[in-house]
Amino acid sequence: MLKTFAHSFRLANAYKVNTVIYSLKSIPLINRLLPDSLYSSKGLKSFAVVISAIWQFIMIFLGKAIYIGLMVFLPASQMKNPAEAFLNILFFLTLAGGITNNGLFDPSRDKYYAMFIMRLDARDYTVSNYIYYLLKTFVGFIVVTLVFGLLCGVNPFYCIVIPFMVCALKPIFGSFNLMYDSRHITHLKHEGFPYSAVLVVDAVFIAAAYIPALLGVSIPGLAVLIVTLALLVASAFALSYIIKFKNYRTIQLFVLNPQNLAMNKSVETQRTQSMFQNKIDTDVNITSNKTGYKYFNEIFMKRHSKILTKSAKKITAVLAVIFAVLIAVSLFVPNVSEEINTFILNKLSLFLIVMYFINRGRTMTQAMFVNCDHSMLAYRFYRQPVAVLNLFIQRLKYIVFVNLMPASVIAVGLPLLLFLNGGTDNAALYPLIFFTIIAMSLFFSVHTIVLYYLMQPYNENMEMKNAVYGIVNMVTYFVCYYVMDKEIPVIIFGISVCVFSVIYVCVSFAIAYRLAPKTFRLRR
Repeated sequence: MLKTFAHSFRLANAYKVNTVIYSLKSIPLINRLLPDSLYSSKGLKSFAVVISAIWQFIMIFLGKAIYIGLMVFLPASQMKNPAEAFLNILFFLTLAGGITNNGLFDPSRDKYYAMFIMRLDARDYTVSNYIYYLLKTFVGFIVVTLVFGLLCGVNPFYCIVIPFMVCALKPIFGSFNLMYDSRHITHLKHEGFPYSAVLVVDAVFIAAAYIPALLGVSIPGLAVLIVTLALLVASAFALSYIIKFKNYRTIQLFVLNPQNLAMNKSVETQRTQSMFQNKIDTDVNITSNKTGYKYFNEIFMKRHSKILTKSAKKITAVLAVIFAVLIAVSLFVPNVSEEINTFILNKLSLFLIVMYFINRGRTMTQAMFVNCDHSMLAYRFYRQPVAVLNLFIQRLKYIVFVNLMPASVIAVGLPLLLFLNGGTDNAALYPLIFFTIIAMSLFFSVHTIVLYYLMQPYNENMEMKNAVYGIVNMVTYFVCYYVMDKEIPVIIFGISVCVFSVIYVCVSFAIAYRLAPKTFRLRR
């Protein structure tokens, strides 16, 4: 089994190394310096091995840190008793995650290569890699849980108990999954796992995680310990069943069937395509009085208004109601005036991540690709500089217009709230707040469409094929998240955002204007 694991580990690492090289070759400018022959270069492969190893080490902790930070620590830290809320949320989310994510049969191409190309023993491969997966899960969770748990004031003992619970649950539900699959997979056909029931149970656990915590109720620490001990006992039997099970090849033949792998990989793609296509307005009377590419763009926007503007209108309406309530509170509950005033003058940075989330640009570019560009880019005339730049300008105008709908409510609402709650001696802050919000909206609008045209990340199957595009989006999010809780005076933050946005818009627009005709193409 150890020998099989060593072979599988080297194969998986080689696969990841080649992925790193492919990602490096997808970076503009760098790709010209890296010929295809580098896939056989020992020096570059050694460098890629180091990057792959560092990335794997980071991922042991990073994914869990994001999960616990956003799903557990952030909501728990806002409640009356953060320690108890943290334990309650993490306990029930662990139960929910254990059902849906046991890690036993996660499909990947390197597994297919190992078991059906290199003919490694399916049982030894599955069991050894599953034990390795459980060890990584335990190490990642114990470190991350301790860090966030201690920040919330949780007893360190329970921060150590929870990772045992996480790793105990996975083999239990993994063995159930194994039993079900062994009985229902015949000749590469599957009767279907009852996922609807699983989703109902998950919904119950998620509700149990947050609702009691909001009400100040939480599961006792002793109950967490008792449940964990019971799960560890059950897990021992489950793990024994997983180790002794012999018919892994049949199940893996279904899970890793090339056609099935493609289906698994594109299930989200198919769902996205179906969602966008079902919302097209097929009314033949929709028309436009414009000509050329303006006509083409306007017809597209009108037929896709359900996707492109409906959500923006809903967000605008919700924001209008929120600000109306805040204005009413300001008028009739004078005790909160000081808090609202202080918040606006020192926490305007919070609205950077708000603007990130209400930005409709990414949804709009996805719709543009799925229902237009992925077909039209096959034609040479559509890739001509005149066509690319004309549509780029028209689409940019539309995205800016859509994003300004919710942004305008915030831009008007914040200065009005400031005025109603005591105001400020510096009258220049009122227009500064207004223009800061508008600048954020313009930044995210331009940022989204420019990234789409410079790094068009999708292939014809709507699969993401540009690693740099994902990295840039991730960096954008983390910058917004980092700034979110900083107390920065309005005058400093506002001027900085406005200046940066103007410079960014000018520079990125100039770059897009020069490079978009070359970079806007289908990925292969």
